[in-house]
Amino acid sequence: MTNAAGRARRHGRRPGPGRAPTGPAARPRPDARRSPLLRTLLRVLLVAAFGLGLATFVPGIGQAAGEQLVGTLQTSRSGPIDGVQMTVTTPDGARIGQVDTDAQGRWEVDLPGPGQYVVTLNSDDLPDGVVLAGEDSRTVTVEEGRRQAVVIGLSDGSRDGGGGSVRAVQLLVDGIRFGLLIAMCAVGLSLIFGTTGLTNFAHGELVTIGAVVAWYINVDGGVPLVPAALIAMLVGAAVGALNELVLWRPLRRRGTGLIAALVVSIGLSLLLRYLIQLFYGGRSNPYQGVGGGRAVDYGLFRLTNADLTSIVVSVVVLVLVAVMLQRTKIGKAMRAVADNRDLAASSGIDVNRVILVVWMMGGALAALGGVLLGLSDQVQWDMGFRLLLLMFAGVTLGGLGTAYGALVGSLVVGVFVQMSTLVIPNDVKYVGGLLLLIVILIIRPQGILGSRVRVG
Repeated sequence: MTNAAGRARRHGRRPGPGRAPTGPAARPRPDARRSPLLRTLLRVLLVAAFGLGLATFVPGIGQAAGEQLVGTLQTSRSGPIDGVQMTVTTPDGARIGQVDTDAQGRWEVDLPGPGQYVVTLNSDDLPDGVVLAGEDSRTVTVEEGRRQAVVIGLSDGSRDGGGGSVRAVQLLVDGIRFGLLIAMCAVGLSLIFGTTGLTNFAHGELVTIGAVVAWYINVDGGVPLVPAALIAMLVGAAVGALNELVLWRPLRRRGTGLIAALVVSIGLSLLLRYLIQLFYGGRSNPYQGVGGGRAVDYGLFRLTNADLTSIVVSVVVLVLVAVMLQRTKIGKAMRAVADNRDLAASSGIDVNRVILVVWMMGGALAALGGVLLGLSDQVQWDMGFRLLLLMFAGVTLGGLGTAYGALVGSLVVGVFVQMSTLVIPNDVKYVGGLLLLIVILIIRPQGILGSRVRVG
């Protein structure tokens, strides 16, 4: 009967009734079974990303409800300054609100609506040795739904003390701290690009997720920051694994091109960012139980305890990552997949397993970087997005796809961004990092540690 069925197939006839075809050709392919569900998931993601993307263009969508003026009073020597009266009025003198700064030097005033407001500081409340570096009032314009930060310059005689060289040393140390923080977040981004070729614009949201999760556990749960940070790293690793298993691995199996994957990552970034704002809110919040912001004098420079902790943790973690990449089996597999994925697969390396580990490690490192960023800048719903361009600058500057290139490039970007404030205003210092990226890529397109690749 089997021979008869085979002859029937060879002659184009169907097997007899009651005989179903057997063998591998008769079994439905896994991709065929999954494609309807995957198509539905992609449609939902694209529709949600499109809807949330409108929030960046339509006023009032995706913004925090209500308007506020906020600020922080502190200097490097005195730390946070509490008990200083801040008064908010309209330009014609009508009083809106009056508050005193708290123990962390922070203040905030709710506003009746958008418009122009005048913020005035009572200089008589300043402690001895602290004076105004300019005027005692600022006129600011607040847009609808905006939480506007107000900066009033203070001086304690330490910022420019000892001449320009001392300030340059201070900025150099600040740049190293900032560069290490960028490197912490960018190493995972670089490894993901090296192993998958994906330029992941949603990596900044992994930074924000880590900071927000640690804040909820620390503030609402009453857990100390160190265990809260460890839990946030686990959550970051889980989110990274979820990204790979639910979205990117099915897309790779379908042969999705890198440009299409890039567009999907932008939509995913918008989706995650505004979901974070929906649940967390638009305000910035500090961690609880963290030491005060008083700076400690180390001779030529000053550092707060939080900044020193950030430097030490970043160095230790990055050294451990380097040792893992050089000495462990999974680390060598990561480097092999990043160098040549097809050759690594033919050598017996489970490429999908390596990529999953890379996503988990990248998510954990990004989450830890978000926690460290929250120590200095407080926790905000878009903090990772604001750091994303500098991460890309560090990764591209150091050499695409290499963890060590991301480290070197991020350090260069961090130092250059901080040192550039010697000649440009502090508000536009990030532009200096992108300018450096352009100059280096013109001179050495493959980056500092990247290898020259022939295209075409």
